[in-house]
Amino acid sequence: MNELHCLEIDELLCDYVDGTLDGAKRIAFESHTAHCAACKELVADVTGAVSFMERAELVEPPKELITRILYHTPKQAPLLEAIAKTDWLKRWIAPLIQPRFAMGMAMTILSFSMLGKFVTPVRQIKPSDLDPVKVWRSIDDSAHRTWDRFVKYYDNMKLVYEVQTAIEDIKGEPEENAGEVKSNPKKSGESK
Repeated sequence: MNELHCLEIDELLCDYVDGTLDGAKRIAFESHTAHCAACKELVADVTGAVSFMERAELVEPPKELITRILYHTPKQAPLLEAIAKTDWLKRWIAPLIQPRFAMGMAMTILSFSMLGKFVTPVRQIKPSDLDPVKVWRSIDDSAHRTWDRFVKYYDNMKLVYEVQTAIEDIKGEPEENAGEVKSNPKKSGESK
C-alpha cells in the first residue's frame, strides 16, 4: 500500500485504536506515525484517552434520580393510543408523530413557502392562458429573446477580443522600437 498522509491518519485513527484496521493499512499507519511527530503525538493522546476510559469505574446512578427521570418523562401520546388500535397501524403512525419527523416536515413546508414567495409569484391559471396560440407565441418569444441575448453576448465577446488584441499590439510596438534604438545607438547618432 502507498504511504499514508496526515489526513488519512485522521480518518483511520478510530479503526487503529479499535484494532479493526487490516494488515496492509495497519503497517502503513504505523510506518507513517513512526516518522511523523505530529501524528505520533495524536495517536498517543487518543490511545491514552481510550485506555483511561476503559480503566474508569462504572458509576451507578442513584435510585432517586431514575425515579425522578421516569416521573418527569411524559407518557406516550394519547393521540397515538387513540389512533393505533392495532400493531400494524401503530408501526406506521408512531414514526409520523415523533417530534423529529414533525419538525422536519414543518421546515420543509416553510422552505417551500419561502421559495414560492420569493422566487416566482403564483397566480391562478385561466382558460385563456391555455390557448395554444398564446402558448406558442410565448415559447417563440422566449426562444427569440434567448437567441438575441446569445448573439449580443457573442458580438460583445468578439469586440472585447478585438480590443484586447489591439491593445496588446499597441503595447508591443513601443517595446520593439525601443529595443532597436537601444541596440543600435551609433546608427541613430550617425544619421544626425
